[in-house]
Amino acid sequence: MSEKKTRRPKLIEALIPVIFLTLLISINVFVFGDASLDGSNQIVLILSATVAGIVALRLGFRWTDLQKGIVKSISNAMAAILILLLIGSLAGTWLLSGIVPSMIYYGLQVLNPTIFLVAACIVSSIVSLVTGSSWSTVATLGVALLGIGQALGIPVGMVGGAIISGAYFGDKMSPLSDTTNLAPAMAGTDLFTHIKYLAWTTIPSITITLIIFALIGLGRGGETVQEDIIPVLDAINNTFNITPWLFLVPAVVITLITQKVPALPALLIGTLLGGLFAIIFQPHIIEHVSGVTDNFTLASYVAVMKAMYSDISVSTDHEMVNSLLQTGGMRGMLNTVWLIISAMIFGGVMESTGLLKRITESIIKLAHSTGSLVATTAVTCMFFNVTASDQYLSIVVPGRMFADTFRKRGLTPQNLSRTLEDGGTVTSVLVPWNTCGATQSSVLGVPTLVFLPFSFFNIISPFMTMIFAYFNIKISRIKDEKEKENPNVVSQ
Repeated sequence: MSEKKTRRPKLIEALIPVIFLTLLISINVFVFGDASLDGSNQIVLILSATVAGIVALRLGFRWTDLQKGIVKSISNAMAAILILLLIGSLAGTWLLSGIVPSMIYYGLQVLNPTIFLVAACIVSSIVSLVTGSSWSTVATLGVALLGIGQALGIPVGMVGGAIISGAYFGDKMSPLSDTTNLAPAMAGTDLFTHIKYLAWTTIPSITITLIIFALIGLGRGGETVQEDIIPVLDAINNTFNITPWLFLVPAVVITLITQKVPALPALLIGTLLGGLFAIIFQPHIIEHVSGVTDNFTLASYVAVMKAMYSDISVSTDHEMVNSLLQTGGMRGMLNTVWLIISAMIFGGVMESTGLLKRITESIIKLAHSTGSLVATTAVTCMFFNVTASDQYLSIVVPGRMFADTFRKRGLTPQNLSRTLEDGGTVTSVLVPWNTCGATQSSVLGVPTLVFLPFSFFNIISPFMTMIFAYFNIKISRIKDEKEKENPNVVSQ
């Protein structure tokens, strides 16, 4: 029985699903605003996959071909999905145990009025790093820092830029962040390899950012901000048992990661230790979250279980602190899981039918070197931030487009995942109509174009990844990795 013949797509045919996706996402953002992340964008991805399927059928493909492509694509993302769910549980038990509140408590004390911009950037980095969310950091601590900065007479654009820079550094480097999980999933590498490789461009970018803020703030005095911070510190200290012993848990997890323990068991151990430390150090929080006051064993079971799978929050006498002390557990990750699956459906159809390959071939003609390939990828990420108005799509679509090309050029997947983060994640907030730019502007009450010139980390990051590529700095190659894995195999 002869196989059905297929033909090579024309460029315009390959672009039809991408154009449809871009237009519908733009309409989505206009109609639903921030709520477009609650499901409508996922539906758009599925509808775009349908359009891609129709194009593929006209090219001679069968439904079974499309289904195999979709299943294969989703299966490639399963490891990332499992990690994402475990990270939701870890965030829950680390809040319940007081680990995250302790990090915020000690981090806030870094504030110093003479280096306020640097301090604001550092504190935002710490909070975003431990929470994995730039949005919650900006919406809570960022608002407080903006008010303090204004009281010191610092322009709101500068303060906003410092907050945004720190928040997106933490978001970009945190294993709790959805984008930090999404990028390696799209590129085909693992979470911790991605983070370690990402550090090479991210640390220089944040270092330059802090130097710039230090120079801007040089000579700026001002009244002490301790009186503004004291209510926040008191609210945390009066609610949780704050102690350095709690840092044993993240220390264990970091040690496991450095010893190359796989991500899933390392995160599971961190989650369970978080629950154990909650029982030891925060018995009153256990009772508060569980609602059980007459049986501590039962209360412990209920509270830890809730922290792992569901929404929990801890109330204090400070409204801003209350906004920080809440998490969604595994359930809070389901929207991102839904997005990944929907993106994999779209990517599976586009990839298995050669539509992505056709688009990539046209773009790759412009990239004759590793530097130009990375630059083209980063610019494509920024293009999707502007046109599709969503940071997730700026990672998903270019990730699927360029994965095969990076591999054929002999570059390991972490090169691509790093570029996706440097070009996609951090530039989303610089676009006024992007969901990130619109949200942060609204939350801070500062127009995007006002804080944009001072969001140095976000501006520097894509250029940093290009510079590394053009000068061949820390560019991991498949050949080199294979030699590391098999040191006894030498070329004759």
